[in-house]
Amino acid sequence: MQVAIRVAEREVPRWWWALKRTIDVVLGSLLLVLAAPIMILAGIAIVLVTGGSPFFAQERVGQYGRRFKMFKLRTMVKNAHELRDQLMHLNEVDGPVFKIRRDPRLHPLGGFLRRTSIDELPNLLNVVRGDMALVGPRPALPCEIEHYDAAAQRRLQVPQGITCLWQINGRSGVSFEHWMQLDNEYVDTWTPLTDIVIVVKTIPAVLRKDGAH
Repeated sequence: MQVAIRVAEREVPRWWWALKRTIDVVLGSLLLVLAAPIMILAGIAIVLVTGGSPFFAQERVGQYGRRFKMFKLRTMVKNAHELRDQLMHLNEVDGPVFKIRRDPRLHPLGGFLRRTSIDELPNLLNVVRGDMALVGPRPALPCEIEHYDAAAQRRLQVPQGITCLWQINGRSGVSFEHWMQLDNEYVDTWTPLTDIVIVVKTIPAVLRKDGAH
């Protein structure tokens, strides 16, 4: 299934897309190699603490509404998806998004993995595969996309990414409306150079744990 994009797309030079993909493959592969020891150690810890699989693949929506499996380190108990409806009254964010600061579905290591963004390191595999980019709006769940208006759907005009303007400007601490504004700002202004700037700014944002929960 694909989501229809109902607004005109921004035209950018073709070589920008080629350079963006080249950076994703080269830098993404390097970061994947560097992150491998951390993912292995975190995976072993998850198995020891929870007894379950350390990895989790969840369907997300990519550029132009294409569905793909996004890889993460598992931060929740095995039946987490079954508990969502029961916990909906605890939702702390507006819009078609579900987030709880102290989510009771997290396993003992889940909070730490999320605050440090270690759980997102397997996203690098999605980048190398071409499902995602290093920089772009964070991939949403299909059930969230169903509630997007035309303005929010504009974020699907570009590859969805690991980090973005939302990631370096408060993350879960900003409203859904502001989040969509930041994503649309990226759609309207991105260049290969600004992508590099966002990657660099992501490092201190992750270390400060800005809006990470």
